[in-house]
Amino acid sequence: MLDARGTGVPAVIHWGADLGALSLESLADALVPAIGPSSIDVPLRPSLLPLLADGWSGRQGLSGHHELAVGERQPGSVFELAEVTAGERDIRVSLVSSGLVVVIELSLDEFGVLRERVTVTNLGDVSYALAGVDATLPVPARASELLDFTGRWPRERQPQRRALTHGTWSREARHGRPGHDAAFLTVAGTPGFGFRDGEVWATHVAFSGDQSVWVEQTATGHTLVGAGEQLAPGEVRLAPGESYTTPDVVSAWSAEGLDGIARRIHRSVRSSHRLGPRKVMLNTWEAVYFDHSLEKLTALADAAAAVGVERLVLDDGWFTGRTDDRRALGDWVVDPVKWPNGLHPLIEHVQQGGMDFGLWVEPEMVSADSDVARAHPSWVLGDALTWRFQHVLDLANPEAFAHVHSQLRALLAEYPISYLKWDQNRDLLGSHAHAQTLATYRLMDALRAEFAGLEIESCSSGGARVDLGVLERTDRVWPSDTNDALERQSIYRWTVGLVPPEFLGVHLGAPTAHTTGRTHSLSFRLATALFGHAGIEWDLTTVSPEELAAVATWVDLYKTHRELLHTGEVVRLDSALTVHGVVSPSEAIFSVAALTATEAALPGATRFAGLDPERDYRVEPLDVGAPARFIQDVPPPWWAAGGVTLSGRALMQIGLPMPLLLPEQAVVLHFVAV
Repeated sequence: MLDARGTGVPAVIHWGADLGALSLESLADALVPAIGPSSIDVPLRPSLLPLLADGWSGRQGLSGHHELAVGERQPGSVFELAEVTAGERDIRVSLVSSGLVVVIELSLDEFGVLRERVTVTNLGDVSYALAGVDATLPVPARASELLDFTGRWPRERQPQRRALTHGTWSREARHGRPGHDAAFLTVAGTPGFGFRDGEVWATHVAFSGDQSVWVEQTATGHTLVGAGEQLAPGEVRLAPGESYTTPDVVSAWSAEGLDGIARRIHRSVRSSHRLGPRKVMLNTWEAVYFDHSLEKLTALADAAAAVGVERLVLDDGWFTGRTDDRRALGDWVVDPVKWPNGLHPLIEHVQQGGMDFGLWVEPEMVSADSDVARAHPSWVLGDALTWRFQHVLDLANPEAFAHVHSQLRALLAEYPISYLKWDQNRDLLGSHAHAQTLATYRLMDALRAEFAGLEIESCSSGGARVDLGVLERTDRVWPSDTNDALERQSIYRWTVGLVPPEFLGVHLGAPTAHTTGRTHSLSFRLATALFGHAGIEWDLTTVSPEELAAVATWVDLYKTHRELLHTGEVVRLDSALTVHGVVSPSEAIFSVAALTATEAALPGATRFAGLDPERDYRVEPLDVGAPARFIQDVPPPWWAAGGVTLSGRALMQIGLPMPLLLPEQAVVLHFVAV
């Protein structure tokens, strides 16, 4: 709710619960604060564009300058309200000063998700160097605790919490991508908020390049959240008449904790990006790495088809001269040595097995040892500093863009490729993130427009580019390069707070994870990989018949329940065991995992959530393909009996005693309303 009366920048008077029918003018009048001593002589209220000229001495909503000659005065920075237009769910505010026009657009969808963007237009006669512009919103004083995320490769989205005190908590990403340590989702809430309780206000930058998000609490008693693109000095200069528009900043409020935020955002994403059935895939990376041959890969395809895989994705190593990670990036032509007849024989074999075909690419990068780098050195960004032995290809250069576009288009035209695993394996390390990110978006958009039905997965050294901006033009994100089931339990638990599970790739890996060296049972790996868009990254040609049968059981289970897994409401619980699930009006599937040894010998009953309290549910264990391991003499009677029927109210208020799981073990439960 905005107070847009008068000629100044509108003030935000409420963002949160629906207040029902009321007089907006009366409320706005009632909420005007007192004027304190030793302060400006008008009431101080946070506006949509907080600026010094309006008495706001905290972090500024807009910064920059006109590039005037020495001694010339800058135009005034006082903005006046030029126009406000309001629709059923959107507001457009136009502000004007002597040198700029700022347009702030806010839209609130039917699910309660707010999108805010700001456009700055230069009205001056000289260029305007834009230093930064953020979408801002106030949060009330009771939101005194802050949650955001950090991480590293391959341990993304690790939560961190702190009390909000005077000062600014600022997270700035300068990776040319959000990064493994991305703030991801910034949540201010009432003390102790959890998955299912507490009042929370959440913000996310829907952008795949450099970004900034900050929360500032001032001594005046105000708390402000701001977010936008992180601009390098000189990166955006607006010539007279030119404009810059921020990425969308996505925000949501909930009185039902973090799951309330997830529910709103998931519904919003699903309403605008409908997916077909999420096919079980096998990605070849951890099965063969760079060791490509028709014989090896057809054998792998046969094993995949035998367990019910629906898509085979050929990972890195298929293009000319690519024998390791130090050469050939940028030469997107099928290697004539490894593939003398092209990829046709492999793809035909894959299709005969009832699967479709996907291919790994890394269009934004280039190796120094490549034909394209030797022929066009000016297309390579940066100096000698490499990252994973590779450089960045300047997609903002029209010639470089056209070259990559033509090579990918040629591949997609020649081969029946239904899926691109689109990787990005390094930080940019330069002041070109803005142009590079927008060029990458244009390339993705162009290929999807030219090849109907093409699916794209966003991978960035694993999970360094997981955001709602890239999700507008892709069908899947790869949350992390680790297939270690223990790490994946946490990564899934927190990533699903923003991204719906059907967009999250999760793979069944080998017993010993190559990223951690840790070994897990088949049961734990299967239970973990059931939730999300399931796949396999394991050399199935080396697997025992018993293990293959278990994998086939798991694949069949996933196919049977994937509609629920990919349309249900996500539920997470704060409990002694790690509990999460998906719930529909009449059915639910929950995972219950012991990630470490429990503190109590007999943990209390595990409660569930999201069920209908007035209905009875039959609760039964699901066979994921291999049994979990327990440490108990006798299981709970309901487990030994193969299930139990209880009311939703009892299951949510009292719960069920779980079998005594060993550490790093999980069980999966099926709830059906009867």
